[in-house]
Amino acid sequence: MRLLAIDCATEACSAALFDGTVRIDGRCEVLGRGHAERLVPMIAELPDKGRADRIVVSLGPGSFTGVRIGIAAARALGLAWGAQVLGYPTLELVRARTWQPMPRAVTVCMNGGHGEYFVQNFAAGGSAEDAVQSLSPAEAAKIARHKVIAGNRAQELADLIGDNRLALNLLPDANYANLLHETRLTADLTPIYGRAPDAKPQVTRP
Repeated sequence: MRLLAIDCATEACSAALFDGTVRIDGRCEVLGRGHAERLVPMIAELPDKGRADRIVVSLGPGSFTGVRIGIAAARALGLAWGAQVLGYPTLELVRARTWQPMPRAVTVCMNGGHGEYFVQNFAAGGSAEDAVQSLSPAEAAKIARHKVIAGNRAQELADLIGDNRLALNLLPDANYANLLHETRLTADLTPIYGRAPDAKPQVTRP
């Protein structure tokens, strides 16, 4: 079964095509902005224009806009191809990448916006030990349980803690989606924002 993986929840935009667990081809670019313009052409550059039987997409947390772009693209392609569409948490993919060359407990720390970090602890077996939280750096330092910290804010958190923790500067990358266990996938494509949206709805005055 062919699988298309999509991840554009952070500054990285990536897409990869797999045959089973074997990667056929993939792309990953650190854009910062412009995911909406780049994602679909990136998928079209893959063999058979990325056509697959199953699509997996990052649900966040991360950039509100990036999360929505990825889910919308996955839904549209799934409808066009008659493909199954499943989602996964962004931090799960970062966690999965740290299992090279062997499984280990890890604290994932990603940019959360407004000076905060998205933080979550994972046991050596891969299970989440807590829910993802958006915290100030000082608060994040208090809950970081493990000697290995991974993510695009790993080094900053390791420096703040200051006890020689190993920092792995990693972004979520669809090229590693084959590392995600089936149990990490969900048919519920509700975005995981991790914090309240920046924009507040206007209150209509009577």
